[in-house]
Order: sequence, then structure tokens, then C-alpha cells
Amino acid sequence: MKFLAIGLAVVLVSGFGVGAYILYDFSSTVSANAVDLEGQEQLPPDIGEYKGGFNLVLTGVDTCEEKYKDLFGDRCTGRDAGGTLNDVNLLVHVSQEPRRITVVSFPRDLMIPIPECTDEDGNVHSGMSKQPLNVAYTDAGLNCVAKTIGQLTGQEIQFAASVTFGGVIEITNAIGGVEVCLANPIKDRYTGLDMEAGQHYLQGLQALQFLRTRHGVGDGSDLGRIGNQQQYMSSLARALISGETLGNVPVMLKLANIGLNNLETSTSLADPMKIVQIALAVKSVPFEDIVFLQYPTVGDSADPNKVVPNQQAANVMWDAIEANAQLQITHQNTSNDGVVVQEPTAPVDGATPDPNATPSDVVALPDSIKGNSAAQQTCSNGNVR
Repeated sequence: MKFLAIGLAVVLVSGFGVGAYILYDFSSTVSANAVDLEGQEQLPPDIGEYKGGFNLVLTGVDTCEEKYKDLFGDRCTGRDAGGTLNDVNLLVHVSQEPRRITVVSFPRDLMIPIPECTDEDGNVHSGMSKQPLNVAYTDAGLNCVAKTIGQLTGQEIQFAASVTFGGVIEITNAIGGVEVCLANPIKDRYTGLDMEAGQHYLQGLQALQFLRTRHGVGDGSDLGRIGNQQQYMSSLARALISGETLGNVPVMLKLANIGLNNLETSTSLADPMKIVQIALAVKSVPFEDIVFLQYPTVGDSADPNKVVPNQQAANVMWDAIEANAQLQITHQNTSNDGVVVQEPTAPVDGATPDPNATPSDVVALPDSIKGNSAAQQTCSNGNVR
């Protein structure tokens, strides 16, 4: 959403005619489908007034869209074809000055309470004491995903949005593909992904296969897949923030239109001026301060295929984020992880360290928290070695 917001901001300031078109399209398309977030009070009109920054929940849903359902194989056939799961779940925190962005990924198989939620039709769904996170959208839609993550983390959620996997493909194609790195080949019979080691530009079906592959990376778990998806997001961030993309108004217009047609948002986000504010707030954040983290977990004693929160490590992470500290990742990736981390041999364009940072600004996270910054190069830890 951050990158779509940047694109929309560029389009809006590129000319009155284009801006008026987008404003009209936004109001008629996004606002009509916006969802209220339960318990949310009236937000200040200026995001600069949000104490401690703001939070956006972004979820990727596996809706069997007509255009893409043939790409999902068994997922879009049979009795489960009608449901929609929130398979990718992110909390994007944007701090106050100095602006920093922290993206926390939550495993879809994280076993947690699902609170009582109201769906878009006003129906109330009873709470559940312990369920996988990815049933929240099926239960009561986008509002329930935001409410569940807010309850788990103790974070106030100001904004929320969902995007389909088809939308991700359209975004990828619009910018000409996303470059990813494979340390080892990937061969995954479940998604059909078959790639050699090295650098690749992903588009279309291959991009979807790469995002969905679990058996093809690390130990074959959903935790390994998160690392792989974060590599994709880091590369997408660098591509979208690059001069070639931001300076290309036709591409930005196309991205904005893709966003309009593929996003479901909270009511709080169904305001083009709010999106412009968010874009302006984050567009100059250095890559070192765009950090992707995995929410810390431990195995579920009741089910070896599920995980539960590592509350102690999570508390350290949230305290550091609340303090607006620079986050130091201490976890050393192993063969079980979805990616290997390669420090850049030269500075990444735009990756300028904060000259005002002091040692007291840096918090070393527990080694149970995996992740990387957008300034780091990660490569998929393929299953063919």
C-alpha cells in the first residue's frame, strides 16, 4: 500500500486533469467498498498528529478471481473454492520523525484467539479461543483481520487494506517485473515453480508461484515462505522507489488504476488526500530504515504443523518499535530459513544511514526474530542443493 500510495501521490501532483480523474475514480470505486474498523474513533485529519506514528494492516487474500483461478490448481476447485483466506498478513508501522518503516509478517498458521467481529453486512460473528490467523477474513472480512492483529499486538490500527494475488501480479507486470535472487535452485511440484540459481525477473504466473511456494524453500514451512515473500517485497520496494519508476508518470498512472481496481480498504483509508499524506510521509525513508520482520513464534504443543506467539520476544520488538529505535537483526539464517542474507558490497542507491543515529538509538532484537532491511540483498534458499 505504501508503494501504491507513492505512485498515486506522483500522479496526483503531475497535473490537474490526471489528478481530477484519479480523485473521481477513487471516490467512486474504493469508497463504495470501504470497510469500517470496529472501535475506531475519529482520526485527526493530519497524520502528523498521530502520536507515535501510525499502523496499516495489509493482507493478501487468495480469492479465486475469474482471471487467475486456473493458476491456483486445487485451491480453486472443489468444496473450498468459494472461501477466501488471508494468507499474507502484514502490519506496517510508520513512526514519527525520524520516519522509519517496520513491516511485521504474521504466519498464516499462527494459532491465536479470533475476537468477536462484525462483517461488512453488520452481522456479528462470535469470538473463537484458538484458530489459525488466516481464518479471520473468512470469518468476518477485512475488519476482522485488523481487529485480530490489533488485539494480538496491542497496536492501534488506523488503516487497513486487502489485495488479491491477482492484484500483486498486475502490479508486478506494470513495473516490468521484480528481480529476485536464488542461492539454490527451486523445484516445487505443488506450485509448478522450477527455477535455476541466480538472478531472475518475475512476472505473471511465475511471480504468483514464487510468492506461494512453501515446499520450494528452506524447511518447507510457512515461516520459510515468509522470508521468501519478504525478499520479493524488498525488491519491489527498491524498484518502485527508483527514479525510473517514480519518474514515469504513465507507469504511476497504471499503478494507481491497478490499486483502485484491486484494493479493499478501511473507511479511514478511502480518502485520496490521506493516501497522499502517507506517501509524502514515507517517500524519503532510507532503505536501512525499511525493515521486514517475522513475528516471533514457537511450536504449538497441540499441533506440530502450527505455531503460537513467542510473547517475550514480541514484547521486546514492540517496545523497540514504540521507541522508534533503529532495529538490529541478530538472527543468523540457517538451511531451514527461506532466504540467505548477503550484505551488499556497495551501498544501495538511496540507502543512506541516519547521520544523527547514536548507539542508544539501536536496539538488538532477540535472535528468535528473523528479518532484513531493504538495504540488504537476500536470496531464496531453494530446496535443490
